[in-house]
Amino acid sequence: MEIHRTKVAFMFICCMKTVKDAFDVFKNKLAPLYEVTEIESIASLLIEELTGLSRTQLKAFPERGLNVVQSERLLTQLSCLKTGMPVQYILESAHFYGSDFKVNPSVLIPRPETEELVDWILKTIGHQPYQKILDIGTGSGCIPISLKLNTIDNEIFALDISPKALEVAVANAKLNNLDISFFEADILNHDLTARSLPEFNVIVSNPPYVTETDKQQMHQNVLDFEPHSALFVPQSNPLLFYVAIANFAVTHLVQNGYLFFEINESYGPETVDMLAAKGFADIELRKDLAGKDRMIRAVWPG
Repeated sequence: MEIHRTKVAFMFICCMKTVKDAFDVFKNKLAPLYEVTEIESIASLLIEELTGLSRTQLKAFPERGLNVVQSERLLTQLSCLKTGMPVQYILESAHFYGSDFKVNPSVLIPRPETEELVDWILKTIGHQPYQKILDIGTGSGCIPISLKLNTIDNEIFALDISPKALEVAVANAKLNNLDISFFEADILNHDLTARSLPEFNVIVSNPPYVTETDKQQMHQNVLDFEPHSALFVPQSNPLLFYVAIANFAVTHLVQNGYLFFEINESYGPETVDMLAAKGFADIELRKDLAGKDRMIRAVWPG
């Protein structure tokens, strides 16, 4: 059996002598998992990282040769991809709002919808200095780091329940030479009340919001590899985290401070109603670029 596997591996290495060969092998072997355009995107990311060539150069020079070491590495990566592992975890990197972030299975892979949320926050607060901002459930730190990179003299805090996620977030902040206050806390267990936290101008969160119904529609690479604690909520209580964060925001936002949420597209009106019942004003439900209810901004009148 081991001899057979070795022969198969050698065959694929021999078949990946050029960039074009590699694309062809990836398309053949990943066809059961992904659409062709997604396979091409995944293969491009890996080959770009491996060769240092841009995507444009890969298209312009498909006959560019690959050496044995490069072919072996691509074969190993292909084996991981066939299990459903996301390419960002293989590269241990994900691009978000103009920057690259370290990622691993302890944190969610940053999504384009969350970039839209960051953009909305930045357009709302503009270049106002001396804002205090808190991100709840920070994961990789992509939200607070992106806000810090694109604002002036703001003091930014971020929390997560997962120590391993916080390790990733801290590493990402250090990579960008940023001073962000990260700390471990559980918003559901109210252990934030014992901390000496300031009032914030902005509180933002992309909390867990995937229900059991949603889970049935999700790609296997998310279910098998991304952290479930950052994804799922009980079907019977889909607004669990939103209610807890809104309660916290009531006592920790300055007058006319902002609360921003990324939300489950199925519960936009319910989330708006919940915030209104707690006294928030100027509540806006916004769709993402795919036309789905995805973000909410609300003001605490104080």
